[in-house]
Formats: sequence, C-alpha cells, structure tokens
Amino acid sequence: MPVEQRFVCRFVAEPPQDPLPSGRWAATLTRHFLGACDAIDPGDDDLGEPGEIAFYPDRTWHGRTFVPATTITSTDQELFGYVAFRPAGEDREPSEFSAVASSTDDTAEANPQWQLDLSEEVVGVWRGEQGNRADMTLVWGRPLVQGGTIVTAELAELAVDQCALDDGRFTLLAPDNYRQDTLDVKLFDRRGSKLAEESLYEEDDDDDAHDDAESDDDERSRGAAP
Repeated sequence: MPVEQRFVCRFVAEPPQDPLPSGRWAATLTRHFLGACDAIDPGDDDLGEPGEIAFYPDRTWHGRTFVPATTITSTDQELFGYVAFRPAGEDREPSEFSAVASSTDDTAEANPQWQLDLSEEVVGVWRGEQGNRADMTLVWGRPLVQGGTIVTAELAELAVDQCALDDGRFTLLAPDNYRQDTLDVKLFDRRGSKLAEESLYEEDDDDDAHDDAESDDDERSRGAAP
C-alpha cells in the first residue's frame, strides 16, 4: 500500500441534503441573517437597505448545518454570511441558530473580469500531523461563466470537497491554509473540462503565494479571473 503523501481531511461535510430554502424556512433563515447584518459596523459606509436574499446549498459538519446567504443593498454593497443551526432530527426541529454577516463593496457587478464570485468564512479548525492545523473554511458563490455543472475545492491539486451547482450556486466546506497550501476553487463542465479557477487569496507574486498564506496580513479574494 503506498504511503499517503497529503494526510489531510477530505469530503468531511455532508453533501447538500435539502433544496434551496423557500417559503417559511427561507423566512426563518432571512430573519437570522438580517439580524446579523444589523450588527455590522458600517464605519464610513452607507450599507443601504438589503435587497432580495440569495441562499446557497446547505453543508453540515461537526453537528452544525451552514446555509450561506448574500444580498445586494440599495447602495450597491454586498452583505454576505451564513446561518448555522443544529439540524432537525427524528424528534426535533432545527435549533440553536446563529448567524454571521459581513459587508463589501467589492462585488461581481463592479468587477466584470471575474469568472467566479466567491465568499468565505472560517468555521472551525482541523488538527493534523506534527501540530499542523487547517482552517475549515466555508466557501460559497456562483460562476460568472456559462456551462459549469460542478465545483471543487483543491488543496495542492488534491480535491478535498466538491458540490454540484444548484440554480447556479454552490457551497464548499474544506480545509484551507494547511502546511503552507491554500485552497483553489475550480469550475468544471459535465465532461470534466475546467472552465474557471480561483484562489481564495489575492496573490501579488506567484513566487511567494504560499508565504503570503501564513502572513497575518493575508487578504482573501472575493473573486477574480484565473
């Protein structure tokens, strides 16, 4: 049996279990998401009024289900985040709700060169060998190019998660920033041809991309052309 060269967790989150939220369930998630949006400190920005909320496929990990959400406001800001909860069981309803939200003016509409529109939040830690740790990262978004059917998260060319598009949206939950390797998000068509690729990190220089991943000054991209 060959030795595993990349000892890291893979496909740890459940694949999406439910359709995209609608009706009363969407209203419940909206209430929690907008509550988190109300807590955002806008600084000098005018966040405006939220528009229609887009929900993304659910992913469940470590006993919590995460449903990401985004909305464009009346001042062209994007509010993005997720609602998390303990999933329903045979004798219980979803419970223990919490929500996270942030804002940005760096939107897909303002960046026509983007091919993938991505948002991300770290939701936990995975402990690996020799004290190495991975940031368990929720990544959600939509392709801005046509023809894609499935999206993967890859760490050093190793697929660690994947999600089929649902109404043009996807959610990944995968280890990032592990042993100086960082996540790449890739879009494929039904024939397996790659249509787009995007790193979670803005790279000023390809030669020191991995070094930047360990810096406190790292900036994760919200989407760009590959």
